[in-house]
Amino acid sequence: MTTVERMLENARVFAGVFFLCAALGGCATVFPQTAELRAEWPAGLPQEIELSEVPFFPQTEYQCGPAALATALAHLSLPVTADDLVKDLYIPARKGTVPVEMLATPRRHGIISYTLAPRMADVLREIAAGNPVIVLQNYSTWPIFKFWHYAVAIGFDAVSGTVQLRSGEEERLSIPLGILEYTWKDGGNWAMVVVPPDRIPATAERARYFDSIAALERAGQPAAAAIAYEQFLSRWPDDLGASVGLANAYYAIGHLERTEGALRRALDRHPDSVVLLNNLAHTLSEAGRSKEALELIERAAGDGPHAKTVGETRALILQRLAQ
Repeated sequence: MTTVERMLENARVFAGVFFLCAALGGCATVFPQTAELRAEWPAGLPQEIELSEVPFFPQTEYQCGPAALATALAHLSLPVTADDLVKDLYIPARKGTVPVEMLATPRRHGIISYTLAPRMADVLREIAAGNPVIVLQNYSTWPIFKFWHYAVAIGFDAVSGTVQLRSGEEERLSIPLGILEYTWKDGGNWAMVVVPPDRIPATAERARYFDSIAALERAGQPAAAAIAYEQFLSRWPDDLGASVGLANAYYAIGHLERTEGALRRALDRHPDSVVLLNNLAHTLSEAGRSKEALELIERAAGDGPHAKTVGETRALILQRLAQ
């Protein structure tokens, strides 16, 4: 029996458990999120949607990770296939792919990977917003074994209580929401979406999304990170970390004028921020305006946690003035 055949056979077992549970009225215990959706459908969420235009890459043995991620990235019009991603994702010793690499690989393409909160409703909201959702499932029917599988959720139907997946060799696998929830829980309800840097995920939470942009920046994509920080600040304009991140991204790509502008806008909102004062002073000094820089760095001087950095910046400015 192949991996996909075993997965589908286990899905039939889960289906039997699901329908037996429903008949006995025990769904709220075994499938709490599904029961909650059945009791009250989320406000503003359509009853039915399917992203039929999402491409399909059938998986080869154990390589569901590359197939699932290629599906999501190709939906963003990136010219990738599952075969292109195998070298980045597939770990032969584990016969599979770990979530950390699923998140890291899109960043190398300048794309944001965002980990969803562990809520079924968030999965559905992302689909409704046009974002296919990669989910990690455990299709094993034996507790001591784990048969991990990545699939891509592309649709749902509230009336029939089903979700549609690109999964394995199945271009359109329709399963009950309860089965998705049951196979999803062992992986901590892990799910992710990929979005271009100029778009915020539908269910984005402030801290969680900030971390996603910071990870993109650390992956060596400052230009993409700058776009993402701009979008972030359009929704959360008072976020100091994002303001610093935007200025740092501009600085990394050599745009001193944009760096200065971002720092001055941030200082209007956070006039006492030592980090902003230090970074603006450093930027002005880099631009040959060390007299202005010295006035700013004097405002930042003190005994706080950034005293050493401020002292180094001040010394650099004085050195440039002396020259």
